[in-house]
Amino acid sequence: MKQHLIVLSLLAACGGTKSAPVADPVEPVLADPESRRAEPPKPPEPPAPAVAKGHPKTDLIPRAVLFGNPERAGVQVSHDGKHLSWLAPKDGVMNIWVAPIDKLDQARAITAETTRPIRTYFWAFTNKHLLYMQDTGGNEDFHVFRADLEGPNAGKPTDLTPIAGVRASVADMHEKQPTTLLVSMNDRDKKVFDVHKVDLLTGKRELVVQNDDNLLGFTFDNTMRVRLGTKKTADGSTQILTAETKAGKTTWKPFETIAFEDSDTTNVVAFAPDNKSLYFTESRGRDTAALVQLDLASKKQKVLAEDARADAGGMLFHPKKHHLQAVAFEYDRKMWKVLDRSIQRDLDALAKLDGGEVNVGSRTLDDKTWIVVTTSEQRPQRYYRWDRTKQKATFLFAAQPELEKQPLVKMWPVEIKARDGLTLVSYLTLPAHADANADGKADKPVPMVLLVHGGPWARDTWGYNPQHQLLANRGYAVLSVNFRGSTGFGKQFLNAGNLQWGKTAHDDLLDAVEWAAAQQVAPKDKICIMGGSYGGYATLAGLAMTPDVFACGVDIVGPSNLLTLLATIPSYWTPMIARLHARVGNPETAEGKALLIAASPLTHAAKIKRPLLIGQGANDPRVKQAESEQIVAAMTEKRIPVTYVLFPDEGHGFARPENRIAFFAVTEAFLSAHLGGFYQPITADEIKSSTMQIKTGKEGIPGLP
Repeated sequence: MKQHLIVLSLLAACGGTKSAPVADPVEPVLADPESRRAEPPKPPEPPAPAVAKGHPKTDLIPRAVLFGNPERAGVQVSHDGKHLSWLAPKDGVMNIWVAPIDKLDQARAITAETTRPIRTYFWAFTNKHLLYMQDTGGNEDFHVFRADLEGPNAGKPTDLTPIAGVRASVADMHEKQPTTLLVSMNDRDKKVFDVHKVDLLTGKRELVVQNDDNLLGFTFDNTMRVRLGTKKTADGSTQILTAETKAGKTTWKPFETIAFEDSDTTNVVAFAPDNKSLYFTESRGRDTAALVQLDLASKKQKVLAEDARADAGGMLFHPKKHHLQAVAFEYDRKMWKVLDRSIQRDLDALAKLDGGEVNVGSRTLDDKTWIVVTTSEQRPQRYYRWDRTKQKATFLFAAQPELEKQPLVKMWPVEIKARDGLTLVSYLTLPAHADANADGKADKPVPMVLLVHGGPWARDTWGYNPQHQLLANRGYAVLSVNFRGSTGFGKQFLNAGNLQWGKTAHDDLLDAVEWAAAQQVAPKDKICIMGGSYGGYATLAGLAMTPDVFACGVDIVGPSNLLTLLATIPSYWTPMIARLHARVGNPETAEGKALLIAASPLTHAAKIKRPLLIGQGANDPRVKQAESEQIVAAMTEKRIPVTYVLFPDEGHGFARPENRIAFFAVTEAFLSAHLGGFYQPITADEIKSSTMQIKTGKEGIPGLP
């Protein structure tokens, strides 16, 4: 854990509030004055209840198996190799469990969360404590908690950052200082994060760096010393600064400036073991980001690994020596490039375990034991204990053994050409009856869901995807497209998405629809658009800006008004506002404001003519509740049917399994009404177990209890 940076994906972190919506420029046509004096028209009849056009089936994959809690997840080994830990349900909520590594039947829960699942945790170097992150109701004000294996606090986690409204994270820790954490917090100023030294045992904290310079984040060397800072300039470029600390005060000097076009593909990764050089991803003078080692004194670079089609991605470091051992590149599938030949034999052997992709989840400090995770599109995670000395794998757990019994189908990487020649790496999943020989070619057209990823500075990947499997099991083809602006494919592809929300980025999705129709994957009039976050925006834009293309839409926490979105970003996004303006649009200029208005689905809401389902978390700090309610209000005013579902205890997405199950129950019923696929009837228990509130448009969901 060498570097701390604020998250950089807008619609993995964006906002919107009660700011007044932009006026709809499409005004209703006024009748002549004489007609205004006539009797007002009778109110329209309420919409007839939606009827599922598909067919109920009893052998569908249960929603609870797809979207419920896994049996175990996040398996890790303690640094000394004596204990194994994992996340598993305790009274229905995911908590941390620990067992002696050779006595897994003695596992016990060491946390007792009762409402919201734990999703991120890791071992402290004491080997007697674990650390985890938790927020309240999805508000993303994460605190750092300590859970003890033994002693008076066992079973009673301690909040190490007990300050209301603070957002905190562990910035660094090191095996040579096992009771010391470096923690970033925005308690002093909500816009920026200071670095504190926190005593793991007592919770006592000491200020290390006060962030008076609007820095985005910090990089620490292998002695836990703050050495570098990162800052955004007014034009969106990135400035890397070196730290000088005298008499307890840190000052910053410019080290390197990275132009905006390279700013998201050229980044500090970590200090090399000598603390005199850096591991660095570098796209300057090239397109895709290579992995290089940069000498701090001379600034000379040595290329360690590169790929002409994909950026450097995930990395493996030695747990104690801290040198970089392997790096992943992912074009359509993940491929590891090994830098340290001492692990080549291990990775070669692990690749033969059970197919799919292999990731090393955690390692002991002596590097003799690894926890390995394998996965494929037809199988969620399996966990193995890997003995490096014996070159032997011991199967531990399947994350979802019930799911392995289900008829999951393959996911196929495909390349789609955009109208201007860009290649869109995409993923197609076909229902079994539409691909009888499982060759990835559709035997016949079936209704399709275009499933759009969030971010937009993120990407779709190959592998197990519960939404793909749900939809394919219900009879739909599913297509996920890495449209321009997606990450991992080089800076040209990334920057091609700048200022293109609702424009060429949307054209890519339309080109994918054309491809699907031409390939006989789906009838052109039976394609739904669906997605979360930016994917929710794309859904709203698709129905509002191209109202005749899609048969229906499912928007999950998507922004409808880009002006209110940018006006209400969380305060800690302030240091990166120039980047947002450069990539999305600048509301402070007349040209930028006009662009944002034109790209906002709310502007075009009156044009929507196809059914829409909206899901929203009330506590979402990125895409706030007002973003959904603005477009619901506009559609309601224009008497356009819309179904709006709210979860009062969720944020940016639905973390609680009860809420996920309820939302996808509503979703498949909605899709069955408009695309005609199979459906599993909604049960009263699914509704009662969740906090789901259908605020408007109940008639749009067939089969509600």
